[in-house]
Amino acid sequence: MALESMTGFARASLEDEAATVYWELRSVNGRGLEARLRLPPGHERLEQPVKQRIAQRFSRGNIQASLTITREADLRRPVVDEEFLFQLAQLARRLHEEHGAAPARADGLLALRGVLEAPDATADEETRERLDALALAALDRALEELAAARQAEGASLGTILEGQLAEIEALTLQAEADPSRELSSIRARLKEQLRQLMDAAPELDEARLYQEAAFLATKADIREEIDRLKTHVASARALLAAGGPVGRKLDFLAQEFNREANTLCSKSNASSITAIGLELKAAIDRFREQLQNLE
Repeated sequence: MALESMTGFARASLEDEAATVYWELRSVNGRGLEARLRLPPGHERLEQPVKQRIAQRFSRGNIQASLTITREADLRRPVVDEEFLFQLAQLARRLHEEHGAAPARADGLLALRGVLEAPDATADEETRERLDALALAALDRALEELAAARQAEGASLGTILEGQLAEIEALTLQAEADPSRELSSIRARLKEQLRQLMDAAPELDEARLYQEAAFLATKADIREEIDRLKTHVASARALLAAGGPVGRKLDFLAQEFNREANTLCSKSNASSITAIGLELKAAIDRFREQLQNLE
C-alpha cells in the first residue's frame, strides 16, 4: 500500500440532461477523520451517504466537501401558490386600511412559508433519485482524485521521512562509536569518580567501593539505548515500506525515539555523547513534526 498524506485537493463534476453536479474537496491534517459538508438547500439527505463514502476511503484527516448543483431551466423554475398569495395580499390590504399597518411588499409576501416553493420541494421522487445518483457518482470521482493527490504528497513525505531516519541512525551509530565509550576512557572516568568519592567519604570500605564502581559503570552504559534506537529505526523503515495508514504507529515510535534520546543524555558523562544526544533529540523532533502530515 502507498503512503498517504492528509493534505490534498480535488475537483470532479458530472452532468446529464437535467443538471450538472460539481464537487470540491479539501483535506488537511487531523487527529482522526472528520468530514464537513456544504450541501445545497434541499439536499441534506445526502449527508450520511457522503460521509459513509469518505469514511470508506480515508481513516484520518479533516475533509471539507462542497457540492454545487446547476440545473436546467425547467427544474429551476420556482412554483408560486397564487391562490394562497392572493389571500395573504387581501389580508395585508385590510390590515393596512383598518388598522394602519404598513403596506405589504411583494418580497415580504413571497418570503412567507408556503407561498414560494423551491424546485427541490416540488421535484418528483424520480428526479430526486437521479440527482442523488449523479451527485454520488461525481463524489466517487472526486474521492479518487483526492486519494491520488494525498498519495502523491505521501510519496514525497516518505522520502523526507526516510532521510530523517537515516539522520537518526547516523547519530545513533556516532554515539555508539564515540571514543568516550572505549574501555580506557571508561576506566579513566571511573577512576576519577572513585577518587572523588574517596575524598568525600574516606571511611568507605573496599566492598562498598566495588558496589559504587559497578553502579557508576551501569549508570553510564548507553548500550541498551543504542540497541533500542537501532531497533526503532528498523521498525520505522518497515512501517514506511508497508505503507497505508501508519501515521499513528510511527508517531508512537517517535515517542520511543525521544524517550531513548532523553535517557542517553541523562546517562552521559561525556560532553561528546551529550552533544550527540542533543542533535538526536532535534532530529527526532523534525521527524515527528513531519509525521503529523501522514495518514
